[in-house]
Amino acid sequence: MSVFPATAAAKAAGRSPASASGARPGARNQRVAYWFIAPLGLGFAVFYFWPLLQTFYFSFTEFGAFGGHTFTGADNYLRVVKDVTVWQALGNTLIYSVIGLAALPIAIVVASLLNRRGLRGVSIYRALYFLPFVTLPVAVGLVWNWLYNGDFGLLNEMLSWFGIDRNYWVSDPSTAVYAIGTVMVWSTTGYYLVIFLAGVKGIPQDYYEAAELDGAGPLRRFFTITLPLLSPTIFFASVICMINSLQTFDLIYIMMAEKNPAIGDTQSVVGLFYKWAFIENAQGAAAALAFLLMLVIAALTYLQFRIQKRWVHYA
Repeated sequence: MSVFPATAAAKAAGRSPASASGARPGARNQRVAYWFIAPLGLGFAVFYFWPLLQTFYFSFTEFGAFGGHTFTGADNYLRVVKDVTVWQALGNTLIYSVIGLAALPIAIVVASLLNRRGLRGVSIYRALYFLPFVTLPVAVGLVWNWLYNGDFGLLNEMLSWFGIDRNYWVSDPSTAVYAIGTVMVWSTTGYYLVIFLAGVKGIPQDYYEAAELDGAGPLRRFFTITLPLLSPTIFFASVICMINSLQTFDLIYIMMAEKNPAIGDTQSVVGLFYKWAFIENAQGAAAALAFLLMLVIAALTYLQFRIQKRWVHYA
């Protein structure tokens, strides 16, 4: 006699136990899954989706000096499109994004070097590279401002040994954006190094051993094994890097003084948003600028997903 009468009766009738009890297969598991993702979904709706809707609504309004707002239609978007400083800030932001991507090849090369067999102290090297990423942006900006100082900075002092003239790196409009971009690369390389190091360690060593037996050198193994198998990780890191670079603000805010002559040549879109929203009290135009920046990020991310089909190799 069966221990489970319902199961035995269902088998005798030629039906599954789930259909005999009237429940759909997996329905209970789906309900449990929904309960598990409910807190995350609620947090996403409250802290992401609802602010997005509010920003979109406020982008069509104008705030008064003592509170309250009035509907102004598309005036804020027309201001954003016609304002020259917006396009300059967008150009600076795109430059930061391109410079920020330089952290990826550096991290890939360092991760490959740390993955060598028999290398000791990998965890120490990884921690040292990761340390700038977890350092507060205020501390990073202050230290690099001292290094870039045109009068007594360490960088100018070292360049003077080779007969190179001193330069005010963050005050010169022709070099300020690249000086800040260099700090961005320095502070984020360790983050991507940890990601790539995990991806490199996931590549089977059998591939490298077989290639070495066939006479492939280190460079050949790097370009024919490491890069193709690491391409999904590279794609993920490039998307994250692009999004973070387009939202850069804190480092620029710390390194550029208010009266710096190069402040207009280094201002990012988020920096301009901060200026409009909290200094000039133009919250409606700032909301329109933020919403357009979101569209730019979404468009570039979509473009990356479309292009990745041509160069990303999934095993």
